[in-house]
Amino acid sequence: MTPGPAPAECFRYDGYEFDPILGRLTCRYSLGERRFAEQITFGSEGDWAQPALDAAARLVFLLVGVSYYKTVAPPVVDLGDLATTERERRFLRTYYLEGLGEFAYRNGIDLSGLTVVGPDLAHRAPTLFAPDNSRPLVPFGGGIDSIVTVESVRLGFPGTAIFIVSKEDDRFDAIERPAQMTGLPIIRAERALDPQVLASAELGFLNGHVPVTGIISAIAVMAAVLHNRGAVVMSNEWSASVGNLIVDGRAVNHQWSKGLEFELAFREILRDTFDPGVEYFSLLRPYTELWVARQFAELRRYHRAFRSCNRAFHIERTERFDRWCGECDKCCFINLILAPFLDPYDFFMVFDGREPLANPGLEGRFRALLGNWPEVKPFECVGDEEECRAAVLLAASRPDRAHNKIIQALAAELREAGAGSIGTDTLLAPMGDHCVPDVYATQG
Repeated sequence: MTPGPAPAECFRYDGYEFDPILGRLTCRYSLGERRFAEQITFGSEGDWAQPALDAAARLVFLLVGVSYYKTVAPPVVDLGDLATTERERRFLRTYYLEGLGEFAYRNGIDLSGLTVVGPDLAHRAPTLFAPDNSRPLVPFGGGIDSIVTVESVRLGFPGTAIFIVSKEDDRFDAIERPAQMTGLPIIRAERALDPQVLASAELGFLNGHVPVTGIISAIAVMAAVLHNRGAVVMSNEWSASVGNLIVDGRAVNHQWSKGLEFELAFREILRDTFDPGVEYFSLLRPYTELWVARQFAELRRYHRAFRSCNRAFHIERTERFDRWCGECDKCCFINLILAPFLDPYDFFMVFDGREPLANPGLEGRFRALLGNWPEVKPFECVGDEEECRAAVLLAASRPDRAHNKIIQALAAELREAGAGSIGTDTLLAPMGDHCVPDVYATQG
């Protein structure tokens, strides 16, 4: 076995450069003697002479580093020669602490003493960038959230394009199929992670979840700058801000970089970086997954094309499913949240005859989604327990679900316990703070 990494007291940002001919950004980092390099290829299209491009690349460099820091997770992040403002360092520390909350919990480590050091920049003058605000860019993951966002945004902005980040020479069918169905232009970026990260087990590195939505957000901003697009429109809904559990008084949230806290902080950094700049917000922030599911139920042409199954996104191609597995937490959640709005035949077709709600062996997974068992919400991109409980009660009231044993049993337990403190009407209406500009406001 290859020896594990030598002890390192700090993780260092070494620098970045972009090559307009190859259309590629390279970000370099180090841990002691070990060097890492990530390449992000946008292609040669776009304005590589845009003066704001370096400021956008700098943001990508700052946020991508977390993928390499977590290999050893030392107590110090050293920004090397990169001068940053106090606000940027404070943002980066929060991004590491909160974005790696699940990683720290699962690995049994404490990151609360993390410090971020580097040259101080007393004031950062924003870089001039005045893009075309009629041409938004929508990061697209192929799930019901991004499909609902795309179909809403395109109504008011015919110049909309979707944005996909994939691995080099390896595209996920679960994203590509619904993306093609939109008929919209696709702007791409290909991430090539340093091979050492992909061999983390063999090298003795720590492993775990990183705030990937934060990384994709920064890459999307750079793509927007390259293509003169004035907004990056995300698809993160209300419950993405709800944590999975509390540890030592602090919420651990698998979806932290999809939550409102990250969105507000990143918007602040963007305001400091560009003038007038790129608008960044989540269109679905005021809404619940239940609301999103109701909207998606009306978009019938996507029903056979989308596939929000964990096993559709395995890094190893040989382990990647070309269908719904019908068993994972994500399959169960999608089935449950759509159950009030689609009939069983629709689900039979979607899941190719493997509907999770028809499988008695999966009752425990549904109980976990309801917050009944186990006590920890699954570390997945799923809704909160109130949304799931409301979905059960709504589905149980459908005549075509009267004989579904899982739904009826869970609904009976919820009624007996008086569970479901947030009413269904409330969950199907706008709720919570958001940053959606008036011109993008969605009508529920």
